[in-house]
Amino acid sequence: MDYKSLKTLYYGDDKVYAQEYLNRFHSEETVKLNFYIGEHQAFFMENVAVMKKAYNIAKLDKQIADICKDLPGVAIDQYSKKCLIDEIVITNKIEGVHSSRKEIGEALNILESQSEHKGKRRRFVSLVNKYLKLIKQENIPLANCQDIRNIYDEVFLEEVIHEEPTNKPDGQIFRKGIVHVHSETDKIIHTGLMPESKIIESMTQALEFLNNDSVEGLFKICLFHYLMEYVHPFYDGNGRLGRFLLSYGISNTLTPLVSFRISEIIKKNIHAYYKAFTICNDQRNLGDLTPFLLMLLEMIYLAMEELYDSLLEKLATWNKYEIVIAKRCDDMELRRLYSFLIQAALFSEQGISMLELQQNMKYSQYAVKKLMCNIPKEMLVIKTKQKFKFYAVNLEKLNAILLEEGLAAVQNENLE
Repeated sequence: MDYKSLKTLYYGDDKVYAQEYLNRFHSEETVKLNFYIGEHQAFFMENVAVMKKAYNIAKLDKQIADICKDLPGVAIDQYSKKCLIDEIVITNKIEGVHSSRKEIGEALNILESQSEHKGKRRRFVSLVNKYLKLIKQENIPLANCQDIRNIYDEVFLEEVIHEEPTNKPDGQIFRKGIVHVHSETDKIIHTGLMPESKIIESMTQALEFLNNDSVEGLFKICLFHYLMEYVHPFYDGNGRLGRFLLSYGISNTLTPLVSFRISEIIKKNIHAYYKAFTICNDQRNLGDLTPFLLMLLEMIYLAMEELYDSLLEKLATWNKYEIVIAKRCDDMELRRLYSFLIQAALFSEQGISMLELQQNMKYSQYAVKKLMCNIPKEMLVIKTKQKFKFYAVNLEKLNAILLEEGLAAVQNENLE
């Protein structure tokens, strides 16, 4: 049975509404937060519906991890970067910030070939650098309000000021003025907390909850996302910051690749997202955050389903192409080179660089180029971006070979 929000029950019998609130608030399944939604203490229930979603997520996460083990490390690394680009483009799009795949890809190239310092004048370099920490599983401090401000300054402040200079934080840590949360139809659905002392107090409480080891990690991540959006500590950039921190939490709890799929799912289901947010904000819901938790757990699961299907399809395709090359190539080193080029075509955004080929093959540039001369020109795709060359195999040619083999096999069967 669907979990009915207290806001929904409010419109029915008053006694039933009051009793249900007391039952939920004092249940053994309930976790209470040191945080108030308006006049009511926030809480959520670890009920059957919540635990079932958590179990399904854990089960699917293991299946995704198993597929990742079957794929080469280069493929996973390249696919992670491709998904990273997707995530950043979509999270910006949700906020109406234009960022092309090309811009994000160029920022990624700068970081991999130079350094953040050298490329700091390029747009989105700091943002990409922060998301790269998710791939590398690097720790990001989240102990106090200043940590939140540091992330904001490093990643979002420059872009926020570029969009609108007056949105620069004007308080001790956060904002002093008023700010609203708007729905997808630009309707005001929430007003951020005020004054700044209340913002600091509430964000401190939210961070204490996030760092509470007695609460299930996935539940903390989902509800911290709600709490931060409820507080809305900055004039602008709250949504982008919230989704980044959500991705960071997911990367530390589930297979890291999952963390780069969440913004796409939120964008696809933005109405359900805002509906759950609005329900939990409503004073008639009496601080029950379970509806938001159920919604976000479901979105994480949907993101994982899409990722699982994508990886499964790519794994099967990669195996097919590897067999094709094995039949036509006796040289083991050339096969290795083909394999990297196939992975680049299937899993990367733009291909594999010469430097990456050298590192993975443990060859000099001269040796790699010499080996590449054995690949027919029509089988090779070369792209040039920012003076860098990226290589991949021509999948159309490989597909043509597969079709040719299939037709030949059918003809042989018919002859027999």
